[in-house]
Amino acid sequence: MNFHKIWNTFSSAPHRMFFFGGVVQSILTLTWWLIDLGGRYGVLYAPISWTISATNAHAFLMIYGFFPFFIFGFLMTTFPRWMNGNEVERRAYVPAFILLAVGTFLFYAGLIVGFVLLKIALLLFWAGWGMGLYALLTVYLRAKHPDKRHATIASAALMIGWLLIAGFASDEARLVAIAKVGGIWLILLPVYFAVSHRMIPFFSANVIPEYKIVRPDWILALIPGFALVHGILELTGLQAWTWLVDLPMAASAIYLTRAWRLRESLAVPILGMLHIGFAWLGIALLLYTIQSLALLLTGQLILAKAPLHALTIGYFTSIVLGMATRVTLGHSGQALKVDRLTWGIFLAFQSVAVLRIISELPGLGFTLRSHLYLCVGVVWLACFGLWSYKFAAVYWKPRSDGGAG
Repeated sequence: MNFHKIWNTFSSAPHRMFFFGGVVQSILTLTWWLIDLGGRYGVLYAPISWTISATNAHAFLMIYGFFPFFIFGFLMTTFPRWMNGNEVERRAYVPAFILLAVGTFLFYAGLIVGFVLLKIALLLFWAGWGMGLYALLTVYLRAKHPDKRHATIASAALMIGWLLIAGFASDEARLVAIAKVGGIWLILLPVYFAVSHRMIPFFSANVIPEYKIVRPDWILALIPGFALVHGILELTGLQAWTWLVDLPMAASAIYLTRAWRLRESLAVPILGMLHIGFAWLGIALLLYTIQSLALLLTGQLILAKAPLHALTIGYFTSIVLGMATRVTLGHSGQALKVDRLTWGIFLAFQSVAVLRIISELPGLGFTLRSHLYLCVGVVWLACFGLWSYKFAAVYWKPRSDGGAG
């Protein structure tokens, strides 16, 4: 197969390009992070000096440079189906992907070379995000479907994200902080919850016998709304009061975990992956509740970043693995069934979230904590490396059933 044919296949559907970008980022981002940790905690070489702080770079690469590739790929595939709208055109998603990919690559180079190149990278990335957003909004605005609730939440979150990217380009501490906190609470959580609320009951109804779809409208409004409040409270130094919204969100998420029938989903691993990923949302929000109450009563952040990583690794990344596996199989003409290796990769990945949470618990010595950090990175790379080895080539190969897309 020549390059022209490979490119035509690779660019024949948005999920192919964007998921591939996400897979590459799952390796590059953690490789870069491990290189940085090797200097700070591994005692392998002197700490590396980057153009911006390593924590800010890590935040950008994870929040904006990893998850959004999967978000754009998924939403460009599902928006037309959710709203009976027109398909996203190739001329819209190909430039968006190229700009996002080039911007991301140059971001790594800018971390080494200097802030000018970093700004160029962020400008290209911002332009790519804008083009991707424009493509989605075109579908959204033209569709006549009466129910656009989930698409509205996702679209609004991505519009906010487009604005927040400028915070990193500014290098202003306050704007960077807004971009980091807003990325979690105003972008990722609303999008992931909207997708979960829409898709998990739908997929479950097709598999679990006598399944009753539970999809409360009030929870769809509560969690994105309260996530916004949490973000505002955190940014204004009122973390001791986030429990007022964290607790209702946690209760709602745990209710849905039970109502969506987690236990029965485990009999079908490709469905169980999504249910296990969603269960992390309730756990993460409970940890945030405990953290906030402890801060109110003792003045101490006793769990440090444990709640954050329960949310980002446990919920967001587990859902990425589950949903990307499902879309990759289904849209490559393969049966919607995972083998033991894929199921094992997903289950092993749960240890990444657990270990990262443990590494934030009080009382751990510097050596143990630093070793846990490194272990988390290695296990992440092992899991995504195996997943990539198994699935990445699918994105540039024709569908096994001869179908289009």
